[in-house]
Amino acid sequence: MKHMPVRIAVIGGSGLYRMKNLRNLTEVRVKTPFGDPSDAVFIGSLSGVRCAFLPRHGRAHSLLPSELNGRANIWALKSLGVERILAFGAVGSLKASLAPRHFVFPDQLVDKTHERACTFFGEGVVAHVAFSHPFCADLSGRLLRAARRLKIPSHRGGTYACMEGPAFSTKAESLLHRRLGYSIIGMTAVPEAKLAREAEICYAPVAMVTDYDCWKEGEEVSTEKVLSVLGANAENAQALIAAALPEAAAAPRSCPCASALRNAVMTPREAMPEATLRKLSPIIGGRRN
Repeated sequence: MKHMPVRIAVIGGSGLYRMKNLRNLTEVRVKTPFGDPSDAVFIGSLSGVRCAFLPRHGRAHSLLPSELNGRANIWALKSLGVERILAFGAVGSLKASLAPRHFVFPDQLVDKTHERACTFFGEGVVAHVAFSHPFCADLSGRLLRAARRLKIPSHRGGTYACMEGPAFSTKAESLLHRRLGYSIIGMTAVPEAKLAREAEICYAPVAMVTDYDCWKEGEEVSTEKVLSVLGANAENAQALIAAALPEAAAAPRSCPCASALRNAVMTPREAMPEATLRKLSPIIGGRRN
């Protein structure tokens, strides 16, 4: 069944399993050549904006970070017409100034994962996208401004270290990450950010701090501590989504994200296997270079 394109999507992380004010809701099951997404995509209207919502871990939080099918999730959203993703996720803080219940809008990423499929390409089609600036600065800036208008304690910039999980860091790892200058640590920005860039989707993480990882004496992370903060962060996330959607959806796409595949595809069109081209149809579109 064909659906009207939806241009903006929210990916909800731990604690954010639904958008409670999404109206005229439709539940869409998307079949992808990479397998099943985390859940159905929920499409509705919020603040006058048509929006899609995907619970990253499933609505019952049944998927580990390493079990997430990032390719299916991003392919599904791209196939629905999505051009911008607001990606919410819980993180640990590696800096004293980034306290629990604060929101961070990072501008850099370090990939410490080792078990995840991080590209749509292969099987006869080669592409290398630029990734020096892994997140959409324009979209992140709009989200930050909306968060500050809501008086949510918020921080612009910093490095998100993405670990494999599901266990939290050792103390030695946490102290090392602090010495390396990382700001926050989480488990989900990879491969989402890389796949969104290949799909020419603007991707902006909203990193919701739940804890101080385990570097801070007496405040080491635990599931109990994370759960105690998730509810407050989710409420702020709901408010931020409603406040940010109209401006984010209406802004022109003048950022590099929209043309990330230009000159990135190395394989000549005539050499691309037809089966791979069909698989990549929403991603590669009509690009030949």
